[in-house]
Amino acid sequence: MANRLVNATSPYLQQHANNPIDWWPWGEDAFDEARRRDVPILLSVGYAACHWCHVMAHESFEDAEVAALVNAGFVAIKVDREERPDVDAVYMKATQALTGQGGWPMTVFLTPDGKPFFAGTYYPPEPAAGMPSFTQLVTALADAWTSRRDEVLSSADAIVAHVSGEFGALPAPAAVDIPAVLQKVSDDFDPVHGGFGRAPKFPAPGLIDALLVTGEPASLDIAQRSLEAMLRGGIHDQVGGGFHRYSVDAGWVVPHFEKMLYDNALLLGSYTRAWCRTADHDRGLRLLFERTVRGIVAFLADDLQLDGGGFAASLDADSCDIRGMVHEGIYYVWSPELLTDALGEADADWACEVFHVTQRGTFEHGLSTLQLRGTPDWQRLDTVLSRLREVRSGRFVPARDDKLVAAWNGFAIDSVVTAALVFGEPDWLELAERAATASWSLVVDGELRRTSLDGVPGDAPGMAEDHGALALGYARLAGALGESVWLERAVTLLEAALERFGAEDGGFHDAPAGSTGPQPFARARETSDNPTPSGTACLVAALRLAGLLADRPELIAWADAAAETLRGVVESAPRFAGWALADLLIADQAASRLAPAVAVIVTPEPTRLADLTRAAARMAPAGTALVAGQAGTSGFAHHFDDRTARDGETGYVCRGTVCFAPASTVKELRKALWQRV
Repeated sequence: MANRLVNATSPYLQQHANNPIDWWPWGEDAFDEARRRDVPILLSVGYAACHWCHVMAHESFEDAEVAALVNAGFVAIKVDREERPDVDAVYMKATQALTGQGGWPMTVFLTPDGKPFFAGTYYPPEPAAGMPSFTQLVTALADAWTSRRDEVLSSADAIVAHVSGEFGALPAPAAVDIPAVLQKVSDDFDPVHGGFGRAPKFPAPGLIDALLVTGEPASLDIAQRSLEAMLRGGIHDQVGGGFHRYSVDAGWVVPHFEKMLYDNALLLGSYTRAWCRTADHDRGLRLLFERTVRGIVAFLADDLQLDGGGFAASLDADSCDIRGMVHEGIYYVWSPELLTDALGEADADWACEVFHVTQRGTFEHGLSTLQLRGTPDWQRLDTVLSRLREVRSGRFVPARDDKLVAAWNGFAIDSVVTAALVFGEPDWLELAERAATASWSLVVDGELRRTSLDGVPGDAPGMAEDHGALALGYARLAGALGESVWLERAVTLLEAALERFGAEDGGFHDAPAGSTGPQPFARARETSDNPTPSGTACLVAALRLAGLLADRPELIAWADAAAETLRGVVESAPRFAGWALADLLIADQAASRLAPAVAVIVTPEPTRLADLTRAAARMAPAGTALVAGQAGTSGFAHHFDDRTARDGETGYVCRGTVCFAPASTVKELRKALWQRV
């Protein structure tokens, strides 16, 4: 019999709708039921593309005997971490404090008022590797609640007291030592394999963006080498485009195979900016970056685009083999025999060399991920990849989480618009515009919701990152299209964010105050990045761009204040503060008389992606606000006042109150964009 999750707007929750466990969604009703029954809460947090979430579900949550124990002793709440990142963040802090690590599925046991007293992640169906079975755990904790209640409650109070102090900004230094910060980043760089840190290794697009800000050779080299290593690795879907979640090894060979919208959206921006920063004479690297950009956009358009516009959250890591058995990554891997079947012997032998597919295999069971080696014959490679796409389409496709997440679509809109401008692709602009239109439907009665499914907004409120990322994407789209409605919507979201998330120190909380439904025991606030930039960093970037385009200096002042609350984490852990570091480096350039400028491209006709617009997108310093439109375009403050297209397209660049001579050629535009005041 279906439980209460059957009508959820989260595919992850729907996956558990027919479990024998009597799951409740996060809400007051569940907490009221726990208080009524005087039983603790089992909080299980995961997401649709999570491999180990599926494993624990099959092993334990679908088992009738396990369900009987859970239902008798607990109220069970299931949470999609992508839908409620605030709940996930608070209880993950508790899990990490109790166990020294975190991950998903997250398994937390709470008092009826939401205080955690025990936490962990995956638990097996039988005792293994020093871990109790899930059944043993449930039985022991139910007994502890009954027989040692005072001890449990005391432990919960102590955990809450400790974890509540973990949220907030680090003290801001009087001045950040930028060379020392960049040296910390360099120390974390892996000179052998590219990227940062040791296995498991994550892409870190925000940090790479920061390294691209100035074009300084050492930083640029780290960024380029990391990006090239990733695009050549098994973490990159060589056949279908886009990137998997992370690499389980240091060399980017074997990924964790889920494909997330946010990773691909952010990496799209990084590869586009890296293409712009790479010298014209380095044609090989530029070609690799451009091919990667085009592959990511194709993945977004072909595999993640929803029918109503916008992008789905993810593709699962798991799918079935030809016998119907579920395996992680089976959709993406090959053997020499499989390549021969698909390509014929000659092309298969060539492909094995190019992609490092061996008899032993680089993954498991004699199967290999595809890694791009050397400089192949590109025409032959494209022919081979086309055939592999065709053959792979006959495999069982990984499941897609069709949830539309506000923030992740904002990242995608921002990056797709940037790529469209740089590479001159009007179809990409239309793709971004469709996503923007779909995501605006998340605004219900004046308030942004976090997610929707099949066009139906969920109940979860929009977080700080949702407001910031969507506003950033909308403002970027407004400039590219010359359509002020998107700038107006960006400002609307930002003004709402200032009211709902503002903190006393000028920064931002991640979750709104006083939203309906039960609140976690602490209000989430992270200044460091996770896989995505922090909510504060998102809002800083959006406030700056919208402030320049709308000539709203108060928005920029709010960004300045919020940016100060990020300086502490930039100084202490720059690897986990990429967008905040980028903002600091742009501010440092401003101190050297290169403050962010507004570049206005006036066109004689309503033409998208005119030549000077594309040139400005390619050449402009980081932080530049670009807007293109015909003379008389309204809604962008005074930026089009008394400005005309003189003998064709004309560029007008203003840095603060100083405006430079109109530019009619690329050379003149470059001079204006980089002229200091």
